[in-house]
Amino acid sequence: MPTTYVPQTDKMIAAKEGPVGWITFNNPARRNAVSMAMWEALLGIVRDYESDDAIRVIVLKGAGGKAFASGADISEFEEKRASAADVAHYHEVSESATNGLQYVGKPTIAMIDGYCIGGGVSLALSCDLRIAGEGARFGVPAARLGLGYELAGVRKLVDVVGPSFAKEIFFTARQFTAREALEMGLVNRVVEAAQLEAMVREYARTIAANAPLTVASIKTIVGEALKDDAERDDALCQQVVDRCFASEDYIEGRSAFMQKRVPVFKGR
Repeated sequence: MPTTYVPQTDKMIAAKEGPVGWITFNNPARRNAVSMAMWEALLGIVRDYESDDAIRVIVLKGAGGKAFASGADISEFEEKRASAADVAHYHEVSESATNGLQYVGKPTIAMIDGYCIGGGVSLALSCDLRIAGEGARFGVPAARLGLGYELAGVRKLVDVVGPSFAKEIFFTARQFTAREALEMGLVNRVVEAAQLEAMVREYARTIAANAPLTVASIKTIVGEALKDDAERDDALCQQVVDRCFASEDYIEGRSAFMQKRVPVFKGR
């Protein structure tokens, strides 16, 4: 069994519940602003869940009920981003964490309750699915702060909402309601706040019960489909499809269908 990763900060909580790995941003006093230690812990937790075959779905949420995440913790900028070298290091750590989340080989869900601002939007976009409560608020205030956004971050948003909505989000720098986010395609679902966790748990259980190799293959193929033609790995796409058809789970799926029973998938 893989060694369980223990975050070196109490502002990140990792909890495994059956096939679901939960990641909680636990900084409610600052609307779950993400510190350097939290970025580092996020990457460690994601890697732990990826290496644990028992975990089939990863869910991210914010503590306190008022925010998912509100971007970087500005209170530590003077210490952690005082010099050009510090800024480069901070960017490297945060980028590694978001990339680790985006490219983890298991499905991920962002459970968004309250504010999802700046870097919080980037974190949500790094997840495969985004489910929001009615009171959620979204925004990227870069234009009110004079910040620059690099191509990778902008493209991540464009890939989800399209170029026109991406421009609106950045140009206005305003906060959008959950319903507006749904209209833009920024989130998959919006539910009453009281029903948010129940719905996310239901989605996680549903996904976890499906064939892991099939789910993983779709994540891989969708990722490749979003790339430019010259960068797309067609061989990899075929490889993950072939792996599904060569698996024990394919046999189990067919047998369960014929026998009119619920399949029990093993991920192999």
